[in-house]
Amino acid sequence: MEAGMTLVYLVSFFAVVIAMAFAVYLHLWVKKQPVENATIIKVSDLIKAGANTFMRKEYKILAAFSGVVAAILFILLPQPIWKGGSIMNNVYMVVAYAAGTILSAIAGKMGIIVATSSNGRCAEAAQKGIAPSFLVGFRGGAVMGLAVVGFSLFGVAAVLLAFGNTTISLGFSFGASSLALFAKAGGGIFTKTADVAADLTGKVELGIPEDDPRNPAVIADNVGDNVGDVAGMGADLFDSNVAAMTSALVIASSLGATGLANIAMVFMYAALGLISSIVGIATARIPQGSTPTKALNSSTYVTSGVFVVLTALATLIFKGFSWRIWGASTVGLLVGVIIGLATDYFTDDSKPIVKKVAHASKSGSAFTILSGVSYGFISALPAMIGIGISALIAYKLCQPIGDGYAMFGIAMAAVGMLSIVGTIISNDAYGPIVDNARGLAEMGGLGEDVIAIADELDSAGNTVKAVTKGFSIGAAGLTVISLLGTYMSEANAALVEAGKALISGFDLLDPIVFFGMLVGAAIPAVFSAMLILGVDKNAQRMVEEIHRQFREIKGLREGKASADYGKCIDIATAGALRELIPAGLVAILATVAVGFIGGPLAIGGFLMGNIVSGLLLSLFMSNAGGLWDNSKKYVESGHEGGKGSEAHKAAVVGDTVGDPFKDTAGPSINTQITVVSLVASLTSALFVAFSIFK
Repeated sequence: MEAGMTLVYLVSFFAVVIAMAFAVYLHLWVKKQPVENATIIKVSDLIKAGANTFMRKEYKILAAFSGVVAAILFILLPQPIWKGGSIMNNVYMVVAYAAGTILSAIAGKMGIIVATSSNGRCAEAAQKGIAPSFLVGFRGGAVMGLAVVGFSLFGVAAVLLAFGNTTISLGFSFGASSLALFAKAGGGIFTKTADVAADLTGKVELGIPEDDPRNPAVIADNVGDNVGDVAGMGADLFDSNVAAMTSALVIASSLGATGLANIAMVFMYAALGLISSIVGIATARIPQGSTPTKALNSSTYVTSGVFVVLTALATLIFKGFSWRIWGASTVGLLVGVIIGLATDYFTDDSKPIVKKVAHASKSGSAFTILSGVSYGFISALPAMIGIGISALIAYKLCQPIGDGYAMFGIAMAAVGMLSIVGTIISNDAYGPIVDNARGLAEMGGLGEDVIAIADELDSAGNTVKAVTKGFSIGAAGLTVISLLGTYMSEANAALVEAGKALISGFDLLDPIVFFGMLVGAAIPAVFSAMLILGVDKNAQRMVEEIHRQFREIKGLREGKASADYGKCIDIATAGALRELIPAGLVAILATVAVGFIGGPLAIGGFLMGNIVSGLLLSLFMSNAGGLWDNSKKYVESGHEGGKGSEAHKAAVVGDTVGDPFKDTAGPSINTQITVVSLVASLTSALFVAFSIFK
């Protein structure tokens, strides 16, 4: 199989090269599209400068944080340096961790570069029609999608090839996850600070359009779309993809003589997923009479179909590849698509749920909130059932192969669900590009027809963004279930070395396990509250600043003077950077505290509680937020009284509540789950050696 592994590595690196070459082509294609409107060029430059300033300051803070973590890893992992073992493994762990953070940061930065150069071109392309504008927005997002998946596959393959140790790969995954946690939190706080403040002061108080240049927060809002939904979400899905691959590799390596074939299978499937995404991205178009939503969804279906066929061929050709494992990965992918369709039903403004919430808004904002919260909770059920069913089928399908294969099946279901992540990120990054384009079309005075086209593209972006969030949360659910298996593997290895009894499961009647589960279930709620409070406090500061400018800058309200956009960008930046570290630290420190109090069994309970609670809250908040957003857009399109009506004001209030739900806390929770799972796996040996209750 050694020769087979060489071929697998070659296929993996070849897929990365093809993906990067295609990303460069798409970026150059986007850059060739014309942008001539002077106002659009000026505002695009302001957005780019604001995004780059925030990213630079954020990365400085995260570099310092990563340096501290790297020092701790060097001292403690894989084993404490005072034990006298080989110090090189600790060095390798630090190198892998640093590589994970750096590649994740580069992927986010690449996304910002292409997104901020695509938005103005997307706006001007709308003058030619919806199809050309869609293509600019989607191809701009696709650069991010290809970069994220290419870097994740390259990083995991390079680390395993260099160090030959799957435990060291956990360090790479932890680097990606920790940066994703803080990047998503920081970007989410920034974007929703500006969005909430701009909507409340502009639409509700002053009755001016969403992207009116008189609003001092309008540029900060557009900057936030990029740092939150492009860089933040890119880091999030980079983390999910790396974590899924790493957990599958750790479990595969524990399967004895057949482990090498299974490791080869993980890389082969990931590489074929990347190639499938390239095909799906290349075929995305809006045919005559179609819609942007259908075009985005069709690229997902094409990618899924190509992946199923290519992996079936690989399973047929390569010796040692199991059809049962192929079945598990296919089930994961199909369930991911089904979760996306269920999410679409609750968030698409052409479906009945959004219309019901919009109708409820006629009775006031309280009814907007009540109906949105209710449907948000209901929407979590199909995805939770889907995650459970896919895990159950994958487990039962692979269990007959032998010991350990049941958990490997779940891990491969996660790999399967994330196999099309290149297309998923492309769809997701498309959203903020067309959102910015809509604002630029209005500020550039391109006319109502162009704004209407941009609105249609933006609405599709909101719908598909909700679908991609559901997809990524579902994948995270399967990933963390497999990471629970990874934790057991790592903990049992430490228990064998310590001469203690192995863990075969976690008994909920055991008070130590139950203690861990209760604490773990509470952490996602506390984590979410801290992020939303960060948005709340920051948005209040920005609202005060907007009021000050309208009060003190003569002629601003009449459009005869310019707003001080930079001040609002500074408020959003300072607040986001101040709030991004504490919430993540609470989750990490709680994991360590539970481990040192209750040992490895308590951590098992902690992870179970964290997974179930986190998935439920994440799905609820992401879907409720998307539902409120599109309810507002449904009213703005002329229904239930249209713009300026009481229903519109109530819908805007619902949207401002949903904004930090769907773009700050909701998508950050699944990263939090992944981070604590990896912390648990990396520190399992310490919990075996040191805990109050053995």
